[in-house]
Amino acid sequence: MKKIVKLLVLLTLVSGGALGSEQIQAASSNKSKVEIVKDYSYQKKTKKLVTKNKQLKQDIIDIQKRIAEDQQFIDQHNNQTPQQTNTTTDLASLSYNGTQEIIVNNNNPNFSQEDLMTDNGAWQKYGDLDNLNRVTAANALLNSSLMPTAKREALHWNPTGWHNKRVSGGWLYNRSHLIGYQLTGQNNNPKNLMTGTRSLNSPEMLAHEMDIAYYLKQSRSHYIRYRVTPIFRDNELLARGVQMEAQSIGDNAIHFNVYIFNVQDGVTINYNDGTSQIG
Repeated sequence: MKKIVKLLVLLTLVSGGALGSEQIQAASSNKSKVEIVKDYSYQKKTKKLVTKNKQLKQDIIDIQKRIAEDQQFIDQHNNQTPQQTNTTTDLASLSYNGTQEIIVNNNNPNFSQEDLMTDNGAWQKYGDLDNLNRVTAANALLNSSLMPTAKREALHWNPTGWHNKRVSGGWLYNRSHLIGYQLTGQNNNPKNLMTGTRSLNSPEMLAHEMDIAYYLKQSRSHYIRYRVTPIFRDNELLARGVQMEAQSIGDNAIHFNVYIFNVQDGVTINYNDGTSQIG
């Protein structure tokens, strides 16, 4: 009898163990069916950052290029002893020696007291074209009342010496305003346009024009007597340069008399007709 009881207990233990094993296997089977979802959002973000970084690197390259160009301009004007001439009669005979802008008459403009009068308010006057169809001097008494509000239209007048072509960095020539558009609104006026190299137009002339525009915008009571004269040698059709004179009325905030050579680095220009060669 005792043997029969022991056998029954043993069978119970064995069957219980088998059932536990099946339950464990079932649980393991259920765990194997759990789906793991992968997160790919970081890959999309990485792709966007790569694209953004490429654009930032290009922006940095462009900015560094502009900084280098500006520094070259600063070095040219600050680290050299300014070339000067005491008279305006010999400007046409001057030769370019590496400094594009020189000082004339100790930087004093040649205006009389009558030239500086403001009794008649702001005005502008442009000289007639000469017998070779070349532009002559432009004069003005500038004030913010003359400054345009409309966007400048495209230029179509071709001044004398206009033989344009592409060179390193862009076009060789600009249709250069004697008195900048932002100062008087004069645009396709043949009496206010000359063939000027890119470097003559900007940064050289533009630097002075920006100073003038800033001063005029500070007050409607500000006036500047201004004259820009193209300088030709003999019967050449392309100007050798321009003389710029300015005097603010009542102060010396704007006060200069300079001559800017009509040259472009890396280009040999034939001033007889405006044709050119690289080098």
